[in-house]
Amino acid sequence: MARSGSRSPASVDAAPNERLDALYHDNPVQRGKWETLQAIKHLRKRSDVLYAEPNYLRKPFITPDDSFYDLQWHYPLINLPQAWETTTGNPNVIVAVIDTGVVLGHPDLQGQLVAGYDFISSADNALDGDGIDADPDDPGDRTNPDGSSSFHGTHVAGTVAAATDNSLGVAGIAWNARVMPLRALGTFGGSDYDIAQGIRFAAGLANDANSVPAISAAVINMSLGSNAFSTTLCNAVSEARATGAIVVAAAGNSSSPSPTYPAACDDAISVSAVDINKQLASYSNFGNLIDIVAPGGDSGTDANGDSYPDFILSTAATDASGSIDTLYAFQSGTSMASAHVAGVIALMEAAAAALGDDISPDEFDSLLANGDLTEDLGTPGRDDLYGYGLIDAARAVLAAQGSAPSDPLPSITPSSLNFGASTTSSDLVVSNVGGGSLTVNTVTVTPVSAQNWLTVAALSVDADGLGTYRASVDRSAVAEGTYTATIAFTTTAGALDVPVLMQRFTATTTDDAGFHYIEVFDPGTQTSVVSGTATVSNGSYDYTVSGVPFGEYLIFAGSNFDNDADICDPGEACGAYLSLDQPTTVRVDSDKTGLDFATGFDLFLDAANLPETSKGSTNKPDGKSADQSHLRQQ
Repeated sequence: MARSGSRSPASVDAAPNERLDALYHDNPVQRGKWETLQAIKHLRKRSDVLYAEPNYLRKPFITPDDSFYDLQWHYPLINLPQAWETTTGNPNVIVAVIDTGVVLGHPDLQGQLVAGYDFISSADNALDGDGIDADPDDPGDRTNPDGSSSFHGTHVAGTVAAATDNSLGVAGIAWNARVMPLRALGTFGGSDYDIAQGIRFAAGLANDANSVPAISAAVINMSLGSNAFSTTLCNAVSEARATGAIVVAAAGNSSSPSPTYPAACDDAISVSAVDINKQLASYSNFGNLIDIVAPGGDSGTDANGDSYPDFILSTAATDASGSIDTLYAFQSGTSMASAHVAGVIALMEAAAAALGDDISPDEFDSLLANGDLTEDLGTPGRDDLYGYGLIDAARAVLAAQGSAPSDPLPSITPSSLNFGASTTSSDLVVSNVGGGSLTVNTVTVTPVSAQNWLTVAALSVDADGLGTYRASVDRSAVAEGTYTATIAFTTTAGALDVPVLMQRFTATTTDDAGFHYIEVFDPGTQTSVVSGTATVSNGSYDYTVSGVPFGEYLIFAGSNFDNDADICDPGEACGAYLSLDQPTTVRVDSDKTGLDFATGFDLFLDAANLPETSKGSTNKPDGKSADQSHLRQQ
């Protein structure tokens, strides 16, 4: 987002008759809609007309039939089903995903991709036997400690535009848009030059491929970055913006206010991540360059009781067996948050296109700054944790058509509660994310028998009943077992039901992920420098690694069930500081403590293992013992 002084005003396109004739010549239905809206605008200006509005057709909110849609909690969090009532995307709206490439054969991406390119110039980095070529298929990056691959771009692409309502897998955000896969990240990451070439190709600018796409990208997503400023990278972002492309980038996963590029480039949209409770994710960067937040997942807990960690589910692949197998996986990170924003912008472009318009980068900036695209979080207005707030897909597509929500839309966060076997209270926030007025009429617990162990009290609410409620459980009122209930909020705009899960049982220990080793990993040589072990107690790990030479390192933790000297093999637990999505280097020049991260089993859909917690520290070379600190799940 442009950050140098005042913002440019939103652009206005008069849409002359000859342009409309060309646009709607073969689409009389869309032309009729546009002419109706124009007639309404003229009627509203007449002094003898009280009001004029479209005679909308109301339908149930779209619920895709994809097998795992119910596990994608992150879509209702941004009011995506309501946005789908306006648009599900447009095949001529292209989102470029500059990443590790995409597994082109994934069944849930069939028909969703346009031609892309591989811009990795080094054959050693590319792992596909050559330099740049027209094949963006991801052969794997071998970046995990066991030599398996991340297939990061496939996960990002699925969030943007996986095939949807096809009775298969997951749903994508803009499922009638298309993804342009551009490969720029290999086994050593990606160079600024290669990434810049991908940006230029996506925007239809001159590039090393000596070709440009048939339709240039309206949105460019980069779920990548580092702390080093790059003129090459930021110039490419600015040049792409000048063509009309909106550039979106992940803010980074180092839990730091330090700028990460390209997200920190003046002409990029910087995206940080929130969890299922709309709180800043523990790993997410923050600071004065953050523009917006979106779901990135966090913590190894299961707050909504769906039996899976509250991560982001999308298309994925694994090559742990030696060949590439497609599947679905849970991942977390600002990479996932950035993909959400890119997908919503694609919906905005489709909504605008339906009226013969588009969304320019300047217009997007103006709408964002005016609060038209987000649910405000944190301090009112822009703040350094949440930027201008959480992307709201329903508000965004209406704003793209020049309108705002007129009807109230009740929202509750989180949408379900899982107290597990130990949590005793949890807060719910009821708000109006639409327009007009909204009042909470009643709050009840059903069935009646659940009122013995579940109570709800207003904690901080306004005169309309909007605000924070606290749900509490009393396990002493029930016998051992698993209990379910529903908290029902009735409002003047409809009902909100919150499923509740609670357990009571006697347990002397907490499950863990097995005996763990710690590896201090040199990213330059791709080797382990120092190893250590962790001790576990009630599902939490302590570790101390001594004798670490001065330098910059990655830290991995995992089990080694097959005793082959390699952690993180298939079926073994694995974790990295700060997250496996984007392992963060640690500069060791003194004792380091508080190096918190999660370890657990691969979160593929067919693996129900939940990640465990760890805690630990590293030591400087003199061998002095450093304090241990809890390593929380991500």
